[in-house]
Formats: sequence, C-alpha cells, structure tokens
Amino acid sequence: MNLSPSKRFLAARLEENASNERRKMIALAQEVKDVINLGRGDPDLTTPSHIVEAAKKALDEGATHYTPWAGDLRLRKAIANKLQVDNKIQVDPESEIIVTVGAQEAVFITIFSLINPGEEIIVPEPRYTPYDTAIKVAGGVMVPVVTRPEENFEVTAKDIEKVLTDKTKAILLISPNNPTGAVISEKNLKEIADLAEREDLLVISDELYEKLLFDNATYCSIASLPRMFERTITINGFSKSYSMTGWRLGYLAGPRDLVSPMLNLKYALTICAPAVSQMAALAALEGSQDSVKETVATYERRRNIAMKSLDELGINYVAPKGSFYIFPDIRKYGMTSYEFASNLLKNTGVFTFPGTVFGPSGEGFIRISLLVPEEKIKEAFARVKKFL
Repeated sequence: MNLSPSKRFLAARLEENASNERRKMIALAQEVKDVINLGRGDPDLTTPSHIVEAAKKALDEGATHYTPWAGDLRLRKAIANKLQVDNKIQVDPESEIIVTVGAQEAVFITIFSLINPGEEIIVPEPRYTPYDTAIKVAGGVMVPVVTRPEENFEVTAKDIEKVLTDKTKAILLISPNNPTGAVISEKNLKEIADLAEREDLLVISDELYEKLLFDNATYCSIASLPRMFERTITINGFSKSYSMTGWRLGYLAGPRDLVSPMLNLKYALTICAPAVSQMAALAALEGSQDSVKETVATYERRRNIAMKSLDELGINYVAPKGSFYIFPDIRKYGMTSYEFASNLLKNTGVFTFPGTVFGPSGEGFIRISLLVPEEKIKEAFARVKKFL
C-alpha cells in the first residue's frame, strides 16, 4: 500500500541520492543519547562580538529594507578590496560582484547561469554534494574525477584531461576541500589553468575555506593567474572564517560579461541578501582579523589532537592542510562507510558522516569535523578506541 500518495506529484529531479545517508545519520543521532557530534559543518565558535555589534547598530539605523540586488555597494567595495589584497584578483565592485544568501546561493546562480542542458562540468570527488543538485536541476551533466589519498586528495590536470569530451563546459574546484581538507597546490593550479585555457573551459572556484589553512600552507586563487580571470567565477563567503553560518552571506565574483546577466536570476531567487547580514559582513572585512587568526589556531589545535588520536589507533589519514575536516580511511575494518559510521554512532554516541555522503569514491572513509571543544574530541576518540 502506498502510504504517501502525494509523492506522485514530486518531480523526477528530486530522486533519491547520497544525501539520504546524511539524513539517515541525522535521524539516527536523534535516537542516541549523549552524542558527540563530529559530523556537523556548522562552527561551534560564535560570531566575533564586533560583527554582532555592527549588526545591532545597523538594525537600529534601519537596515531592514531591500538593498541593491547585487548587494550594498559599501560591502561590494570591501569585497573587491579583500579580493585584491588577499587573492590578487582585480574586480569592479559595481559590476563584477554579487552578494548572495550564503555561498550556496552563489553556487546555484553560477550553475544555472552558465551550464546549459547536456553540458558537462568536471567535479573532483570526494566532494560537497549540493553541487550535484544544482548541476542536475540545471540539466547539466556532472563528470566526477576521483582524487586519491596517495596524491593527498589533490585534483590534477592530468586526471581532468582524461575525462574531457566535446561537451565539457567547466571545471569545478573546491579548495580547501570538503570533506578531505586538501588544498590544491599552486603548481597543480597552474597546470589546470593551462588546460582550461587550451580547451577553452570555464572554471568555478569555491574558496569558502581559504583562510582556514594549517602547517604554513599557502593559498592561490586560480583567477589570479594570467588570463584566468576572464574564464573564472570565484565563490566565497563568511560562514566558515568568521563563524557566520546563520547570517547566510556569501558572494561570487568574475568578469562583468558573466556576472551582470546573473542579476536577473539573483532577483528571482531572493531579491537581495539580508541587509543586516550585509552590514555584519562589512564589519567582518573592515574590522580586526585577529578573530580569524584565533579561529585558525583553535581548529589547528583540534586537528592535531584528532591526528594524534588517529595515529594511536592505527587509522590512516591524509593530514588536512585546510578546512576543519579529516577524512580517515576505515577500509581495514571490513565495513562499508555507512555501516562503520552508523555502528559507531549507535554503540558509542560518536557522530561522523560516512564517506559515501560525498560521492561513491568516499567508500571506505568517514568524515570527522573539528567543531567541538578539545576535551570532547579526546572523549570521542576514547569511545572510538573501545568500539574498535
């Protein structure tokens, strides 16, 4: 008997996918007591006080109305300055930046604006899977390129070149990567840039975790490389570096001829990002960056504790150079990723995500996030030790 006849009205584009494992794990966690959440992607750190105070002041001054569709010009100028200083990308704040409701909206606007039905976009895997939804609903075809622990989960031009077809339109880069923490080296980026120019491909560069770097890792934005700005959309935001997930504020930047036409879609989706959140983001960019340094130091301490614990347990992993995730290899335990993660949760209360939430090549891995205090991380691994 069909217990939900209304389901017949659902569009085919909403068919079941890997995100169901994510939902299953979240539902399972509701049934378990004393959970230590090493699955979350929402920073446990609070938004720095000067940003919160700026938002309060903005509300008092009437920041409760629409802004220009592309965002308040003051914020766009601050973003342009940030891109020039930090990323060596020169953009016109009046026509080459759109402020969005989180980086997620920037992803959707970019995909819907640039990918035609049937066109292919190359996506490194393991990956942040909401891109899958955007590509599918736009009618595009996602072509995964598997990254490997033996190569530190970095995507290479050689691997990309193997899957090129006459339908390839774009390359997606996510660096630092969720879930692996991989940071694409400048050498690899230059080779990918050469390939993109030679094959006349678009590049979408998701740089949301760019400030969360460890072990003196350096960051390079592909749009800063010679002749790449004209074919690159850079996506970024405030959620991770400034602990502002709930403020829902991101942006995209790129050449005028690509960005300006996106405004109609932006308007249709959300009109503009919340005015008060835009003023908070302005304070984030123009204020002291000490809080970002403190955030990175906190995550690095947590990362080091987690890596030491994994070493003691004899679990292999690639040391993440960025983000706040680790992607341990659990293949030796003879369970699928979902079996391992679900059994770990049911038996110990330690919540992780199976690697398959991030694509089929995540089989044999789990994702651990570093978004609980250090003592909780130690307690979580003490429980894992008993489980193993």
